[in-house]
Amino acid sequence: MEKLIKLEGVEPIDFFGVNNVRFNKLKSYFTDLKIISRGNELKISGDKKRVELFDEKVQLIIKYIAKFKQVSMADIDELLNGESGYQVESAGSRDEVLVYGERSKVVKAITLHQKELVKNSLENDLILAVGPAGTGKTYTAIALAVKALKNREVKRIILTRPAVEAGEKLGYLPGDFKEKLDPYLQPLFDALRDMIAAKKLLQFIEDNTIEIAPLAYMRGRTLDDAYVILDEGQNTTVSQLKMFLTRMGPDAKFIVTGDITQIDLPGKQQSGLIQAMKILEGIKGISIVRFDEQDIMRHKLVKQIVKAYSKNDENDIGY
Repeated sequence: MEKLIKLEGVEPIDFFGVNNVRFNKLKSYFTDLKIISRGNELKISGDKKRVELFDEKVQLIIKYIAKFKQVSMADIDELLNGESGYQVESAGSRDEVLVYGERSKVVKAITLHQKELVKNSLENDLILAVGPAGTGKTYTAIALAVKALKNREVKRIILTRPAVEAGEKLGYLPGDFKEKLDPYLQPLFDALRDMIAAKKLLQFIEDNTIEIAPLAYMRGRTLDDAYVILDEGQNTTVSQLKMFLTRMGPDAKFIVTGDITQIDLPGKQQSGLIQAMKILEGIKGISIVRFDEQDIMRHKLVKQIVKAYSKNDENDIGY
């Protein structure tokens, strides 16, 4: 079967993406079809059912762009993986936008456990978000914090990490203590830059509306009227995490994120996050969200890597 599809009601650049990145993603799902693009037209040939399915998916993507004004690679994956007849309207109501970020970036919960994290944040003041790398735990948590700040639900955001090295030594790096820590805290800066304009972010950091600091800087403080996120929580000792959790002041929200399969604590020290998961579960106001490989949104091989390591880990804890 051969069919000509016109991209009506959408700008070609919005559909194809820069350097055809979105179009190439679409073609990767239909390698059995011959697909030729000319301007705002697609010429498709191949098995009749597959051509019709391709046409259906193209129309879904067009509807999605028309409704939300843009489409991410993750959105395309969801549209292409959805069952026949997947409704864009239901996707829109299900995927509430958390933040409209820089360059018109729409930040929203996409995967099952990202959505669970968003839902639980409305009902609980402390959340432990645990799971493998690339699942969007920290990114979603930061989006929730930025949303709360923009809505004036809190007065400040505090982001922190324990200064534990992943097989490297801070002392070997050039520069003073701040310069050594800046690269370590870079992932937190990167997420914020996606969601807040550069000038505004700099202003927030200068006036301490947004604070990014090592965990040791939290000792002795009361963190109130703030959204506080502890990243890499698996690398806290029992006493460190207890210290952090007891900093919670009035009108504060705390989220601890971590991957208990990547603990870098020296010696045989127990991870504070693992202990917290055991002793805090079931307490009203505290929620534990367990991410898994289905939430991974990095390169498709990351899911396979996580699965392979999980199978090979004889000491897999099972969370």
